Amino acid sequence: MERATTLASGEITSKYRKVHLPGTVDPFENEDAINQLEKRYFKPGDLGFKAFRVPDLLEGTLKAGIVETKILSKGDPILGMMICNDRRWPEAWRCYGLQGVELILCGYNTAGWAPDLWGTKRPITKEQAEQEALFHHRLVMQSNSYMNSCFSVSAARCGMDDGKYDLIGGSAIVSPEGHILAEAKSKEDEVIIAEIDLEDCRQGKEKTFDFGRHRRTETYDLITRQTGVVEPKLLR
Repeated sequence: MERATTLASGEITSKYRKVHLPGTVDPFENEDAINQLEKRYFKPGDLGFKAFRVPDLLEGTLKAGIVETKILSKGDPILGMMICNDRRWPEAWRCYGLQGVELILCGYNTAGWAPDLWGTKRPITKEQAEQEALFHHRLVMQSNSYMNSCFSVSAARCGMDDGKYDLIGGSAIVSPEGHILAEAKSKEDEVIIAEIDLEDCRQGKEKTFDFGRHRRTETYDLITRQTGVVEPKLLR
């Protein structure tokens, strides 16, 4: 299993195991293909998407045993973790969103060129493919941060892997409104910084994405009952 761990004040606050493994079990027949064999070497994570609080980041937070206000969270910040391909699956984000997550942490390494893996149907250059991969990375981080009213921090392992495999950059900090607050500009080592206010999560959580008022779980059963696609019956 692929794992991530969060530390605070020298203590482990949470562990996460990657759920959505991409790629194939067996290598492609094309000897020059770039393979992604995570399904061959790893098992899907078994810890689920459990949000957690991190102590000592803010002063004056509510603690257990203290009467809380009607505002959703004034306790220690609520975080969640993902690894790479997990960020493409909205189910993962929504599981965290339903726990009031305020900040998602996601590490990733994404190929800038892997036509056998992606199944590209039209001619595309390596430069175009890398821009497409960057676009999709930004798309999932920005849209899901917005739809779950949380900040997100994504950190890329990028550049040339083994001098052969080109991995995209795009490390970024995204706001609950889906805006990129800071983004790496190259594939070299960089530190990006953005000042954030967790109160900015309240607008979405209490209005547009107030789950308690607006979600209709009685209509969502297909999501957990079915994995692959089942199309409607053919017309006569």
